[in-house]
Amino acid sequence: MIKATISALTIALGLLSTSGQSMAQETPEDRIAAAGHTLPNAATPIANYVTWRKAGNILYLSGHTDCITRVQGKVGSELSIEQGYKSAQNVGLCMLATMKSAIGDLSKVKQVLQIMGMVNTSPEFGDQPKVVNGFSDLFVVAFGPDGKGARAAVGMNSLPSGLAVEINAVVELHED
Repeated sequence: MIKATISALTIALGLLSTSGQSMAQETPEDRIAAAGHTLPNAATPIANYVTWRKAGNILYLSGHTDCITRVQGKVGSELSIEQGYKSAQNVGLCMLATMKSAIGDLSKVKQVLQIMGMVNTSPEFGDQPKVVNGFSDLFVVAFGPDGKGARAAVGMNSLPSGLAVEINAVVELHED
């Protein structure tokens, strides 16, 4: 009985070890694709700024908007929470594309330090965190628990071009 239990545990640990190794070898790009997402082309600045700046092993990312569907409108009156969530998810894909163009490989990301989510909302709307979760949930898919950063999710009276969501972030990279 004890011998059979030890044998079963050894097999189970071997399977866990094997699956753990494949998980470690899986890249953020693999996890994003497995979740059914495709990275768009990296956005280019539309004014006098850069989309990213690297200082040491810290990557600062400018405010990004939904470069995929360019959803416009106020969440809470013209748009639902679900539409805002999807727009925030698209913002995340756009930002990941910028990160990839900046550092070449998303596996270089050690952890997300900070996320600032701005949602174009009607005055009475108070569920900004549910909208910005579209971005945060995507980053957890890409980077696991290290994709969670200190976060703010706030409502704004307006955003550039009437877009629904804008998010900026700060990311720590692995040492070169």
